[in-house]
Amino acid sequence: MSEEDYKKIFSRQLNYYMSITGKTQSDIINDLGFNKSAVSTWCNGTRLPRMDKVDALAKYFGINRSDLIENKNELSEPSYYLNDDARDMAQFLYDNPEYKVLFDASRKVKKEDIEIVKIMLDKFKGKD
Repeated sequence: MSEEDYKKIFSRQLNYYMSITGKTQSDIINDLGFNKSAVSTWCNGTRLPRMDKVDALAKYFGINRSDLIENKNELSEPSYYLNDDARDMAQFLYDNPEYKVLFDASRKVKKEDIEIVKIMLDKFKGKD
């Protein structure tokens, strides 16, 4: 694999983990003390970080180093879900038509019904 391929993989993986954790380049710069231009070049795929930086990023995101530098599934993007339990539950909800309201809410359910579901979910999370 060429260095360009590695840059693309790292960039895609870094941007993916930033997206699912809600982190920005500024967060990484401020939280880890990295150079602004370095983070920018990693995110846009023009440079690769040193391994100590990869290790710091992996620790920051709570993932393995390999999650950032390896193309574990060459045919598709990284998994949408952070863990297998969440993926399995989402698949269960999708496969069982009686739960489809969770996926079709914006088309087939009134706003009030969506708000009730949100309130219930907030209660489960301990939000009031």
